Amino acid sequence: MTDDSFQRTDDRFRNLSSVRDSPDPDFGFDAPFDRTGTGSSKWARADAPGVIPMGLADMDLPGPPAVAEALERRARHRAYGYTVCDPASRVLVADWYRTRHGAAVDPDWVLLLPCGPRTALRVLLEAVRTRAPVLFPTPDWGGFAQLCRAAGLPYRELPLRPGPDGYRLPTGPLPRPTGAVLLSNPHNPSGTVWPTDSLRTLAASAAESGALLVSDEVHGDLTHPGSAHPVAVTTADPAHRPLVVTLNSVGKTFNCSGIPSSFALVPDPGLRARFTEALAGYGLWEGGLLEQTVQRAALREGGPWLDALLTHLAGARTRLTDRLGPAVLSSPRASYLLWLDAVALGLPPADARRALLARCGLEASDGAEFGPGGRGSLRLNYALPGPVLAAVLERLERL
Repeated sequence: MTDDSFQRTDDRFRNLSSVRDSPDPDFGFDAPFDRTGTGSSKWARADAPGVIPMGLADMDLPGPPAVAEALERRARHRAYGYTVCDPASRVLVADWYRTRHGAAVDPDWVLLLPCGPRTALRVLLEAVRTRAPVLFPTPDWGGFAQLCRAAGLPYRELPLRPGPDGYRLPTGPLPRPTGAVLLSNPHNPSGTVWPTDSLRTLAASAAESGALLVSDEVHGDLTHPGSAHPVAVTTADPAHRPLVVTLNSVGKTFNCSGIPSSFALVPDPGLRARFTEALAGYGLWEGGLLEQTVQRAALREGGPWLDALLTHLAGARTRLTDRLGPAVLSSPRASYLLWLDAVALGLPPADARRALLARCGLEASDGAEFGPGGRGSLRLNYALPGPVLAAVLERLERL
């Protein structure tokens, strides 16, 4: 099927992603939101009745009306067979980066994937075909280590340097040999927004080592008001761009991770071809019926919902950081994650997660899950409805 014939076919259902304005101008973020009966992984982590789960990076907030209505309308058309990728969606992604981040993304760089970012990263590592160690910071998302082990790749963890405003990226030459550098951008678990100059320097250091820099930017669209997200592929010097990949998804941004999808920005055409070939080996091709429906609705219609969400998250961040004070290791400027020092909370560093659960009925992520640099820390997710956030603040008084 050619691009032109796809456009003719697509015109028959293009309006399925158009939605009405939400009748609720605040999108319900301050109202109770019941996830009972939805099979929520996050709430399955609650160890007992009354526990508030704050560990898994998943929002307890209603998603965009645009996505709900798009799925409803598409489901009514009872053609659920194989689909092809809509080429116009590459332009939609590029336009999103231009309008939200002021980043000039070439639509040709975009790969639209019917799998989550974790799967995309696993396959990308296979496409890179490196035998040299993979490098990533500590503390950082624990999935990096898991994926390297699954791929049989050696890896090194590079300690992040603490600074007055949070962690700082490494500077100077990287250890050699290095096959790839993995980075969460913004930082998971602390919500730090990496400075543009620091990210550009890291891309240069990776290029000097002949290593690919893979920037996991699934929290990038969740940058709070007053902060700017540096997109790795456009922040890097153009000479280093062929050795940079950005991974992103509407999943975290629009609270729809249960329908796995992602997109990759891959400037180098040779790497794009190898990546596409590796994906096909796992039975994964660009497109996907539900994935495309969700991506198009979110990127076309979800902006007002996202703006309201970011205001809500910034307010929740301020209330919690004011309450917890010096226990906050880095004041977040993106996403909905709070990185805390167990000792400053009055909790035993070796058993802080269990102690917080016992004292306050709050479930958190153990900092050790984020590598050696995370030991003695906790990560809390504050993407909560207003009434639940109030209950969390009340329970924290027990510390």
